[in-house]
Amino acid sequence: MEMPLDVVMDFLAGLLWPLARISSTLASMTLLSSQNLSMRVRMGLAVAITVAVQPILPPMPDVDMFSLGGMIITMQEMLIGFSVGIASQLLIASFVLAGQIIGMQTSLGFANMVDPINGQQVPAVGQFYLLLASLVFLSFDGHIALIYMVVQSFNSLPVGLTSMSEVNYSAMVEWGGWMYTMALSMSLSAVVALLLINFSFGVMTRAAPQLNIFAIGFPITMLSGLLIIWLTVGNFVEHFERQWIRHIDLVCDLLLMSC
Repeated sequence: MEMPLDVVMDFLAGLLWPLARISSTLASMTLLSSQNLSMRVRMGLAVAITVAVQPILPPMPDVDMFSLGGMIITMQEMLIGFSVGIASQLLIASFVLAGQIIGMQTSLGFANMVDPINGQQVPAVGQFYLLLASLVFLSFDGHIALIYMVVQSFNSLPVGLTSMSEVNYSAMVEWGGWMYTMALSMSLSAVVALLLINFSFGVMTRAAPQLNIFAIGFPITMLSGLLIIWLTVGNFVEHFERQWIRHIDLVCDLLLMSC
């Protein structure tokens, strides 16, 4: 059986262009972009999602895939997917940054572990907050919500030559400011408490210079840091929920969706 070339090209365009947006999202999404997850698994999941949602997607533009316009559309779809995935990376990075701030203030920053997502060494406190944020992200069904929003984005941001100009990339820049604000607000209580402890050591050293501040300062500071982390970890879910709501608003702004 022979099939016209136009039919074959339309079929490939309806499959490959959505696949570019979905696969780039999964390749940059937090947890799914981990080095511990095989590339074949991510690609198979992207293909399965694309095949499942392809019948309900709007029609693709009448542009030759192998032309300059087709290449531009492919790069635009990949850029849109990467933007959504990087937004989720920044969501988790805000908690890792908070853990690093606390770890450096409590002298626990000397203990480093390998971050399985970024492949770099981070303080053990930051790794602890990374694991907590990842578990809460999964409990919120964050990965499912992002995949759903990417699929729905084909209606609000259809495939075409003007897709990249319509994406609100300025919201991504503002999201970086929210990341540092959230990390500072989450670690502020620990920083202030440890500042008072260090201030007390300074007063004690001034009153009794014969005391070895380095011999007693580090153990007490580390024990106080562990106690502060234990006392403040109960508010972790509340902080994550607030940042999660901002993250959803960001993705909606990027994809021109109403949330």
